[in-house]
Amino acid sequence: MNPLLEFFRVTHWGEFWWVIVGLLGQLSFSMRFIVQWIRSERERKSVIPLAFWYFSIGGGVILLAYAIHRRDPVFILGQSAGLFIYARNLWLIHVASRAT
Repeated sequence: MNPLLEFFRVTHWGEFWWVIVGLLGQLSFSMRFIVQWIRSERERKSVIPLAFWYFSIGGGVILLAYAIHRRDPVFILGQSAGLFIYARNLWLIHVASRAT
């Protein structure tokens, strides 16, 4: 067996590419914390910038696709609930910006 496939504990290349999709989703999802941390450090207070919610949705959608592929009901439920919350926050931000 190919050492790369063994390292990722998959049996074929199709599954390897799904692992890469999952890793990219996790990276995108993790970027939201870095964006939030940098912004908060710059302002010297806790701030959640708009990019935080977009990274949340982007990473969440990719991770949901990965979870569906893996048929993991716990992961699917968790990502689905999170996506609802991220979308709701973006909607509230949008409504507030239109009111001002």
